[in-house]
Amino acid sequence: MEQRETWVYDSSLDHKGRVPLRATTGVWKASLFIIAIEFSERLSYFGIATSLIIYLTKVMHQDLKTAAKNVNYWTGVTTIMPLLGGFLADAYWGRFTTVLASSIVYLLGLILLTMSRLVPNLRPCDSTTCLEPRKIHEVFFFLAIYLISIGTGGHKPSLESFGADQFDDDHPEERRKKMSFFNWWNFGLCSGLLLGVTVVVYVQDHVSWAVADIILTIVMASSLVVFCIGKPFYRYRKPPGSPLTPMVQVLVAAFAKRNLACPSNPSQLFEVPKSQKTEGRLLWHTDKLKFLDKAAILEDKQSSGEKQQNPWRLATVTQVEEMKLILNMIPIWLTTLPFGICVAQASTFFIKQGTTLDRKIGHSFVIPPASIYSLAAIGMIISVITYEKILVPFLRTATGNERGIKILQRIGIGMVFSVLTMVVAALVEKKRLTLVENDPTKGSSTMSFFWLAPQFLIIGFGDGFALVGLQEFFYDQVPDSMRSLGIALYLSVIGVANFISSWLITIVDCVTEERGKSWFGKDLNSSRLDNLYWLLAAITTVNLGVYVVLARRYAYKNVQGRAVVAVADCYKGDGVGAVEMA
Repeated sequence: MEQRETWVYDSSLDHKGRVPLRATTGVWKASLFIIAIEFSERLSYFGIATSLIIYLTKVMHQDLKTAAKNVNYWTGVTTIMPLLGGFLADAYWGRFTTVLASSIVYLLGLILLTMSRLVPNLRPCDSTTCLEPRKIHEVFFFLAIYLISIGTGGHKPSLESFGADQFDDDHPEERRKKMSFFNWWNFGLCSGLLLGVTVVVYVQDHVSWAVADIILTIVMASSLVVFCIGKPFYRYRKPPGSPLTPMVQVLVAAFAKRNLACPSNPSQLFEVPKSQKTEGRLLWHTDKLKFLDKAAILEDKQSSGEKQQNPWRLATVTQVEEMKLILNMIPIWLTTLPFGICVAQASTFFIKQGTTLDRKIGHSFVIPPASIYSLAAIGMIISVITYEKILVPFLRTATGNERGIKILQRIGIGMVFSVLTMVVAALVEKKRLTLVENDPTKGSSTMSFFWLAPQFLIIGFGDGFALVGLQEFFYDQVPDSMRSLGIALYLSVIGVANFISSWLITIVDCVTEERGKSWFGKDLNSSRLDNLYWLLAAITTVNLGVYVVLARRYAYKNVQGRAVVAVADCYKGDGVGAVEMA
């Protein structure tokens, strides 16, 4: 027990490849460096993302429908690329290396973006009144923002999972801190978001786009230095190779033995004895998806004591259960997509609506349209702090659950907020269109910008439950060897939802145009976004019912135990010591 308090036995290593000392590595002393670079990355991302539709419509003169699609495509790519980055981090590069490499690519994208707005020959055009930007500007601009997408692809899944890796799941105190990590991670994320959509967006609107880009580039470069300074404090995990290979082996083995009958006693299925398991955690057998259990059936010619087994013919119970985890997560992933579609509206149509409203405070100060997004961040911060400091302590006592409530319950609460967001957004947009209809000259310019505040605050409250819950769910419920991919799966919810949002715009545009008048005109005043919001509210409500049924049937990961590596006075050397079981 004393050794467990001194050393970290979770297969992690320190920066010199040794078993980490608990007192000098990991937990908050390491994760604060990681949260710092997340803060700067989110500052950059939201400084770009929330004002992108403004730039595309005002500077590059794209119509509303085209600009919204381009924003959705870029956001979609940015949040799907983590699937590749997470795979590379888990399988080959390791999380620290992936974060470092992707941050450099991200920084290169910011430099090119700055050049596209600063270098005379690369700027949109010489005159502020031109109706079409130079082609060279379009090339550099889109190259820059998609380089940022690629950088985010490696940065986001690896950084968040690397931060969570700093906490030992089998140490009670560190496990409790880890549950708080995702909440404080999102607090740092929202802080970066707040500055991005206020200070950075204000500079874009009132000084210049180029100056804002210079600020983002300097902040990102500085945070990269800070991240590297924290290297001695981190706990690292050696990439074990492709985590997908064992999954395929389970499917192949189960199919090969499809004609065999599963034993009535699960203990007759093959599992590596604890004395031979050198890393990772063992999982208990479950009764779901029993066909896959056939992969762990010992055939007559096989012996459970054999050291070398054909992995394409025989899998362990833990490998089978890991395959079950992935398959069981797919329906949950699918039912969270409508929530992601609702989130997508906040960075496109919600912000564009703000350009038509009265944004003045006093006689001279004008709020940048994208700054309204700060209310979503404020809502999320309020939600996270309330949940962490008030609800969790109370719910732990009331339910006996260490988390307060189950992860999927937390996500479901956030999805309820998304329905409410769409209802409020539809009512506000209907009021705005009524003002336009009654007075086409002034339109909605007499309507206060803060009419949009409720829908941003509500979606922020929902994010504090659903987005944080999704992060925790996909990190915690995937196999231990796939945790970067787990974070990537969470991000892919938003990414795929953005693509679906674009396709939905296209479908609705075609259907409504055939019936008389499209819901998407050249500008907001000739569009019917209120109808779109009602449609999304209906879709999300029906989907919520399906989600509740699936969530109630979901079987959470059931960990049996962990193999640990003991230290045999190896800290002075470079080895990791002898294998010993807890």
